[in-house]
Amino acid sequence: MLPKEMRALVAHGPGDQYRLETVPVKEPGPGEMLIKVEACGICAGDVKARHNTARFWGGDGMPGYCEPPFIPGHEFVGEIVAMGGDVEGGFKVGDRVVSEQIVPCGTCRYCKSGKYWLCDPHNVYGFKNHLPGGMAEYAILPRRSINYVIPKELPIEKAVLIEPFACSLHGVEQGRIQVDDVVVLAGAGTLGLGMIGAIKKRNPKKFIVLDMNDMRLEKAREFGADIVINPGKEDAVKRVMGETGGYGCDVYLEVTGHPSSVGQGLEMICKGGRFVEFSVMSGTSTVDWSIIGDAKEIVIYGSQLSPYCFSRTIEGIKDGTMPTDGVVSHIFPLEKWEEAYETAESGRGIKVVLKP
Repeated sequence: MLPKEMRALVAHGPGDQYRLETVPVKEPGPGEMLIKVEACGICAGDVKARHNTARFWGGDGMPGYCEPPFIPGHEFVGEIVAMGGDVEGGFKVGDRVVSEQIVPCGTCRYCKSGKYWLCDPHNVYGFKNHLPGGMAEYAILPRRSINYVIPKELPIEKAVLIEPFACSLHGVEQGRIQVDDVVVLAGAGTLGLGMIGAIKKRNPKKFIVLDMNDMRLEKAREFGADIVINPGKEDAVKRVMGETGGYGCDVYLEVTGHPSSVGQGLEMICKGGRFVEFSVMSGTSTVDWSIIGDAKEIVIYGSQLSPYCFSRTIEGIKDGTMPTDGVVSHIFPLEKWEEAYETAESGRGIKVVLKP
């Protein structure tokens, strides 16, 4: 017997308009599945959404993305407890599942060409009223959602990293890393750490990680970085140029979300290098674009979501080739969501998780 009501974090707007509430549990309709949420990670995007970043609420010439009231959270896993009719994919009640963060429309030009992750409506769990996320006791996986069964024995500290690490894998693939490349990864938060295993599989000549947090740098070293640099304590550009005979790195992955990291990357990347912009930025970045063209002929790649990466990520986390130990640093019950958000924002840990 399913409950009629559940606890959920509900966002009515940015800032103090987030509140823990009791809301109805929706019964799954045709093609839908209801899951009991096991855990939901707090993404940097969730934190930025709460803090009225223009990317989410509009401003600075940008349209708003959020449509309140909504239940946040797109990094969630759970167990199927009820199903509507006509569910495809062979799922059954009792399966432990994870869902890709985007629910594609299936009809726009991007979906029709196979680029579903660029879907024009771009409906991602946890930002829209009609697509509630995982910061609740239960969540609906709608008809067009893309879902995967995950092993029951996978510890929650690993299972909850599937979604962010799948994004990390796509970002690495965008860099087209070769065995003779020097790779610089700027940012060793959850997503940066998630990239390390995927980068190591590509066996670059030299792999350097930058971060302002020494604890995260030590984790990066543990996961396989050859060199770690704290730009707050050392001139990172000078060091990278010294490590490359003055040429600069071949691949620069920007995963900090800080505007200064863009200029830093353009300084330390070599001519003909590949720059991957991965982050949701905390603000605008102003650079001399002639560096990209006339000076260095840099190739810039964006990275969005995690297309065709979930199955390989599940396997990589399971077999340890995508290391996870210690990435989940804090787990909070849902009623302590404010402390959880503050911890995620503070940088005291790495991945902060809510457990309904």
